[in-house]
Amino acid sequence: MDTPKNPTLLERIRSRRLTATFLLLATFSVGILAGSVLTHSVSGKEQVVDTSDARPLVIPSPKELSNGFSAIVKQVGPAVVNINTESLPKQSANKTPRRRGQTPRGGQPGNDDNPSQGDMQDFFNRFFGGQGGGDGDDDGPAGSERRALGSGFIVDSRGYIITNNHVVDKADKIYVKLSTDPDGGPGDQGRAARVVGVDKDTDIAVIKIESSTPLPTIKLGNSDSAQVGDWVLAIGSPFGLSQTVSAGIVSAKNRSIDEPSPNGISQSQFQRFIQTDAAINPGNSGGPLVDLGGNVVGMNTAIYTQSMGSQGVGFAMPSNIIASVYNMLIGPEHKVTRGSIGISFQPAVSSAVGRMYGFTNGVIVATVSPTGGAAKAGLEPGDVIVSIDGRNIKDGDDLVNDISARKVGSSVKLGYIRSGKQNTASVLIGDRAKTYADLAGNDGDDNAAPQESDAGQSTLGITVSAVPPPMLKKLNLTGGVIVTSVRPGSFADEINLNKGAIITTINKMPVADEASYKAIVSKLKSKDDVVFVVHYPQSTGNTYVGGTLP
Repeated sequence: MDTPKNPTLLERIRSRRLTATFLLLATFSVGILAGSVLTHSVSGKEQVVDTSDARPLVIPSPKELSNGFSAIVKQVGPAVVNINTESLPKQSANKTPRRRGQTPRGGQPGNDDNPSQGDMQDFFNRFFGGQGGGDGDDDGPAGSERRALGSGFIVDSRGYIITNNHVVDKADKIYVKLSTDPDGGPGDQGRAARVVGVDKDTDIAVIKIESSTPLPTIKLGNSDSAQVGDWVLAIGSPFGLSQTVSAGIVSAKNRSIDEPSPNGISQSQFQRFIQTDAAINPGNSGGPLVDLGGNVVGMNTAIYTQSMGSQGVGFAMPSNIIASVYNMLIGPEHKVTRGSIGISFQPAVSSAVGRMYGFTNGVIVATVSPTGGAAKAGLEPGDVIVSIDGRNIKDGDDLVNDISARKVGSSVKLGYIRSGKQNTASVLIGDRAKTYADLAGNDGDDNAAPQESDAGQSTLGITVSAVPPPMLKKLNLTGGVIVTSVRPGSFADEINLNKGAIITTINKMPVADEASYKAIVSKLKSKDDVVFVVHYPQSTGNTYVGGTLP
């Protein structure tokens, strides 16, 4: 008969391990069930908490807790406007000549697929090479309509607005929106504006809108009173976001951003900026920089950036310069005239140069225009100008500021050093635009060309001069006048009457010379149809352009 065997040690261990496993699983199950019951109990208690003793939150009455910035914004904000411009598609170079360089100064706006591209350009191209010649062809993508944004501020209740020239330069259409204007949707661009006058040397423009009621205005302050460390506010439309305000301080004054041309002549002689760390971005261009009194001390013009955004270094044109330029632009000629003696000079020289040539303060002449007053008075390259009418000058800026403010046709007594000897000369003040062109080596014979005529400036928006005889012979013409400038936004600008066009007929009446041109134009009046027959040196045959005077 078989007898049962005693379990081995291994079998007993296995049996106990299985029992322990079951006990562990049972313990976990009990814990999970207990947790669920407790959680349900807590949740139920939260739902029945008595909140009768809780007090509702109350929004307090508005209180003025600001440092005064908000009061300034309320005061000046209504006079700050949003400016948007359009440049229409242009014909290619092999077609009939039309207006050239249509891209707004400082920007090459993208097409509608990338509208922000235009917004991003007004400062960055302005500061890194976008200033360049408005006379160059720049038609951009064929068939594309280009837009740019900027800011401005109203200084006259009749609708006169100050902004940057690069905001409106070469624009076909300019629109202005006030902060009080209703938002009419995507198609509502604002009020049509026209250009009164521009000054490229300071990048200042004056435009005008019509209004049946007086418009809110902002006052210009004295920029000489602005001190480094003063609080300032920048107001404008960065990235199209109108009525945006940023605060900062004046971080420097009399800052020069000098970019000399290849021949060494400064391209920004009259641009001496207020530097600020108030946030300025694309679209702020042309907006005001105001002090804590609510007065404009500068106009936001450029930024220094390496990241396509504000880095705390912005530049504003001082209000004292703005006021001087504005007063000339609203005058009968709508242009800025500055005095010049017809020289160029090196902005800064080392002390060794001064010791070698025997001067501590003064300007050493680099080049002399053969048609300028300095040449006619006997000044030569290497002469050191040390005084003006007996007043010692500090440097080139001092010389330019003094001479440019003088009336064309007046004379000035200059003290200068040549070969270590003191000399004086009476120098006639000329028009800087003409002497500068001569120094820059522009094409054209200034000696042979007569003075430009301003006839038609107010009516047509152009200036003309006699056609040089060699050009008449080359084009087989017997007479005419050549267009030497076209005011942006003028009647001539709108009908595509370009600079360089030779006008031979107006309304079927021959234009033989400046006298006949003046006689015809003087009889034109509003609502008249005006048709020009013009010739272009680069094309053959007659070109007919015309329109109805506004």
